[in-house]
Amino acid sequence: MRSPIEADGFRFIVPLLALTVIFYFLNWAVAMWTMIGLVAFVAYFFRDPTRVGPDGDDLMVAPADGKVAKIDTAYFSEDYPDGAICISIFLSIFNVHVQRIPVAGDVLRKIYNKGKFLAAWNHKASYDNEQNYVALDTKWGKVGIKQIAGLVARRIVCRVKMGQALQKGDRMGLIRFGSRVDLIIPSSAHIISKVGDKVKGGETVMARAPLEARR
Repeated sequence: MRSPIEADGFRFIVPLLALTVIFYFLNWAVAMWTMIGLVAFVAYFFRDPTRVGPDGDDLMVAPADGKVAKIDTAYFSEDYPDGAICISIFLSIFNVHVQRIPVAGDVLRKIYNKGKFLAAWNHKASYDNEQNYVALDTKWGKVGIKQIAGLVARRIVCRVKMGQALQKGDRMGLIRFGSRVDLIIPSSAHIISKVGDKVKGGETVMARAPLEARR
């Protein structure tokens, strides 16, 4: 049975619980209750709920919980010289911070780039901030996911490996304490999301595949 808390969270929870026990035996009530509050907060932040997404390879789901902050229909990069669509999702500290695979595919590239720590809602963060980029080979064509660090979120965890075959909704990793995730899809895809939408990773439909990918 999968834990409802992301594995990375136990690095914080275990020592906090140990301190809680110590303060209990020392009869330091204020310190003990402070630790209990911190344990509850960390457990809430690192929660990893079960998600059930829609069936069908023609539907792409959100890679993260949060709010759609920007949709760039003219995104260019080394992997997308002819242009692509980039959908940016802003994660507040209260969102689930586990990222998920938006559509089935094989891992083509995995690149970690060091950079700045601009606020996650700053659109320059997509280019300038420290980030982890994963490219997937899918029926849609090349699909990219960027995990982007922020002003507070400075720890990115990515658990997928080069060449790994992944299914829609599989867990990809997480970013600690508020962040941004970019979803990069072919220009021919039909966008369903719009700026301001609140989305759930692994569940909310973001786009429909181009006609050639539905065959």
